[in-house]
Amino acid sequence: MNAILNRQDEPQWALIAQTLKPCTPKLQLALIEHLGSFRQIFESQESINSSALNQQLQIIRKAYHAGQWQAEVERIGKTLEQYQAQIVPITSQEYPPQLQQIAKPPPLLYVRGNPNCLHLPQIAIVGSRRMTRGAEKIAKSWAKSLAASGFTITSGMAIGIDSCAHRGALEAPQGISVGVVATGIDRSYPSRNASLAEQIVEKGGVLITEFAPGTPPLPAHFPQRNRIISGLSLGVLVVEAALKSGSLITAKYALEQNREVFAIPGSINSPQSKGCHQLIKQGACLVETTAELVEEIAGPLASYGEKYKDLVNMPAEKPADDSFSNEESLLLKILDYEPMLIDELDTPWPMDKLLQLLVTLEIKGMVVGEQGYFSRVA
Repeated sequence: MNAILNRQDEPQWALIAQTLKPCTPKLQLALIEHLGSFRQIFESQESINSSALNQQLQIIRKAYHAGQWQAEVERIGKTLEQYQAQIVPITSQEYPPQLQQIAKPPPLLYVRGNPNCLHLPQIAIVGSRRMTRGAEKIAKSWAKSLAASGFTITSGMAIGIDSCAHRGALEAPQGISVGVVATGIDRSYPSRNASLAEQIVEKGGVLITEFAPGTPPLPAHFPQRNRIISGLSLGVLVVEAALKSGSLITAKYALEQNREVFAIPGSINSPQSKGCHQLIKQGACLVETTAELVEEIAGPLASYGEKYKDLVNMPAEKPADDSFSNEESLLLKILDYEPMLIDELDTPWPMDKLLQLLVTLEIKGMVVGEQGYFSRVA
């Protein structure tokens, strides 16, 4: 029998608790506070100094002894074995201490990959699904830089900024990423990110969720996932966000959890930047470099001990490429950080030469082009 189905294991008792309808997450946390473990919820003879809680405890034990949980526990156990995943209950030392501090931590996490990653200093990078090219470049480069310096990059596995953050982290030599999903651990959503999920695990990172195997991507689950993203992290960086972006929910949770919130400003004319601007007006820290971000989290980072103290001394960021021809340098002076239609660029070159220069600068990471508009990003 799989170890996860050993009824002497605390993870097994935690799993049983999840399958009993009367045993809500809120009730689980309350009972653990009094009894100390999931196992004691079912086996302890100790009384609780609360008649209401005692009454609920008896209902849970009655449901447990009825045995209707067994088939579901068996099903979940087989799925976890198939996906080489495990259960980390809140009573375990493997449970991330940062997440344990939030108001409503998940009583149990389903984990695929290396659970030790959950104890590393994490920075969450989130933002729009429908991102601009400039935001895509920033998300990847900042994630790569932070990961190369030793931070673990955490995000929600969504398309857009989330995916770029995960990919940027994986591009760093020893980069590690944590993917928090809003489905069961056996599902990939969106499906196009299935290979990304595999890469995260293969490179030593981890995928986590509070939802049981088989759970589909229901709308209500995404805000719940967002509180885990912020809860795991020292701070949350919003790269780009419209006013109705889900990343603002993550930022809201971060503030409630006493985490740092960072935002990158954008064009005042871009709807995709208005969410970040709103956060800055509300007190989020405006950051223009990764070094500024790291400086702001030096205090919370100290709680991780001496081992990570050098993370605050990030190397200066290198320009993408400073070897430009005279023509490229001139074009950079002509271009603005606001998107400009190619026909509006006042240059001395014919269109084919102009396009050639723009492509070269785009390859060098200095320019982005989108639907005929070009702008500087460095």
